[in-house]
Amino acid sequence: MARGTLKMKLSRVQDQAIAARMALIVGATTFDRLFAGVRFDEVDGDLLYVFAMDEETAAEMEDRFSLHISIVATDILMREIGIVLVLPKKLAR
Repeated sequence: MARGTLKMKLSRVQDQAIAARMALIVGATTFDRLFAGVRFDEVDGDLLYVFAMDEETAAEMEDRFSLHISIVATDILMREIGIVLVLPKKLAR
């Protein structure tokens, strides 16, 4: 599927569902450190945009957990998520 097709803004319920499932996977300590204030924002094709607290947090979250996030998001959103792009909140639209 070509990127740019089937663009979708995630609902608050979808955002919170992904966050809750990630909390179960990573545990409370890691979740509080990395995922505090995270926003699972939008899907564009198979790309999921995620916004984290800052650049350092975004980089670590993407490096360590992008595969987990893609699996969880694919299940919750019922559409294939192949790429997870985690950006700092200051870059949010």
